[in-house]
Amino acid sequence: MTWIKICGITNLKDALDAHALGVNALGFIFAPSPRRVEPDVAPKIIRAIPKNLLKVGVFMNEELEEVLRVADYCGLDILQFHGQEPPEYCRQVSIPVIKAIVVKEAESLREIERYAFASILLDACGPGQAGGTGRTFSWELALEARKKRNFILSGGLNPQNVYRAIQMLRPMGVDVCSGVEKVPGVKDRGKMMEFVKEVRKADETAR
Repeated sequence: MTWIKICGITNLKDALDAHALGVNALGFIFAPSPRRVEPDVAPKIIRAIPKNLLKVGVFMNEELEEVLRVADYCGLDILQFHGQEPPEYCRQVSIPVIKAIVVKEAESLREIERYAFASILLDACGPGQAGGTGRTFSWELALEARKKRNFILSGGLNPQNVYRAIQMLRPMGVDVCSGVEKVPGVKDRGKMMEFVKEVRKADETAR
């Protein structure tokens, strides 16, 4: 089954709604973003949600000491790096890492080879943004990446296109943010429900 992450969680209601729909992980953005959650707010949400739901902290070009402090304080399970963090930086953390690769052209895919120890997320976010732009990138390039290794697909996913994305690319996971929102930082339960439904429909078809 395709792994599902809902990113940009800022409040407990959205977190509980996402869990009730059967997603695997929630993303908490600590980088500059309209969906940024303060490090003193995130633990209150995290303590109130089931332990089996993975909590992913999203950072971008942050000092490693601060990343580790927030990870420990909030009880994060996974760290997701969205900036220019080199492999040697990412290797210094003791919990699993997701490294985001911004896909602009075929040359971008070379970055994948540098992070063999991490899970890879392919995204279309613009400069200085930790995702949530609502833009897709060329899925033809993702097909090329798939020949090298599997990945988590992000960038412009929504209930209308995620079925086609899974059918075409067979990613290990999908990561959605703005595609299931009412406004930045506030999720739409109906859109989340439809997104999960389309992912599972694609999984069934793939069988």
